[in-house]
Amino acid sequence: MASSWTKFTANLHIFSVLLLLALCLPFGGGQKKKENLLSEKVEQMMEWSSRRSVIRMNGDKFRRFVKAPPRNYSVIVMFTALQPQRQCSVCRQANEEYQVLANSWRYSSAFSNKLFFTVVDYDEGADVFQQLNMNSAPTFMHFPAKGKPKRADTFDLQRIGFASEQLAKWIADRTDVQIRVFRPPNYSGTIALALLVSLVGGLLYLRRNNLEFIYNKTGWAMAALCVVFAMTSGQMWNHIRGPPYAHKNPQNGQVSYIHGSSQAQFVAESHIILLLNAAITMGMVLLNEAATSKGDVGKRRIICLVGLGLVVFFFSFLLSIFRSKYHGYPYSFLIK
Repeated sequence: MASSWTKFTANLHIFSVLLLLALCLPFGGGQKKKENLLSEKVEQMMEWSSRRSVIRMNGDKFRRFVKAPPRNYSVIVMFTALQPQRQCSVCRQANEEYQVLANSWRYSSAFSNKLFFTVVDYDEGADVFQQLNMNSAPTFMHFPAKGKPKRADTFDLQRIGFASEQLAKWIADRTDVQIRVFRPPNYSGTIALALLVSLVGGLLYLRRNNLEFIYNKTGWAMAALCVVFAMTSGQMWNHIRGPPYAHKNPQNGQVSYIHGSSQAQFVAESHIILLLNAAITMGMVLLNEAATSKGDVGKRRIICLVGLGLVVFFFSFLLSIFRSKYHGYPYSFLIK
């Protein structure tokens, strides 16, 4: 009886061991398969990145290498529309900055397989745009190594602009990867300055016997006004932030020249503000001329009415733009 019980216990022990092995083997095999798949994905991404700093992706590549697990690397994706028929000038400008940033990362000493730059064009991955409910371009998104993208993983292009330095700062906040932006040499500013100096020097040489124009008050006043108009219209903000010229909705083709937020602006918007300020200034000059000149009364009255019309109309237009950007601003004049 004891011998039978011992044999039964031994068989039960062997059965338990075999059962545990049978349960563990699938999990071990699944883990190994997962590691092999991850290794293949990283190797493929590194190979593409070695050929081109920004990896072009269609719908299938996006779902496999960006959306589908496993993944231990972060991906920056620019959703854009670069085809000529889309007429998206902002997309081309943003792509140039994106290429500068990607090249800076690709050829830096800190380059690793923890971060990749990719692009999805609307004409090559329209299904991706639909999947993400995306209706505007360009758009920059960060897909983290773990978890789903959060709200902060979408770059605030309208408020910050798409300069490479701003993108690098955003990426550092989302991934802790520091990218030092290296721009290719640009001698256009130096050449323009040299041409300006040459032009001014040549003009002074030609007029060396008569330099009275240097003391011309009207000329200096016009130059000062040009500087004032440029600064008050936001040209320096454009230079620092690098905003798009305008925004075109890829779905309905509608172009916006005025940004809807008080925290940002388009380049076209600053040009509009410059022209409005110039028109208002011209109206004030005409009013002053009508009041101080001693010419014909009828002519002075016409000048006064034209100046008053310029000030009233264009100031109303300027106030309406201000009101559209600062929501809740209660005042308007003629134009709402």
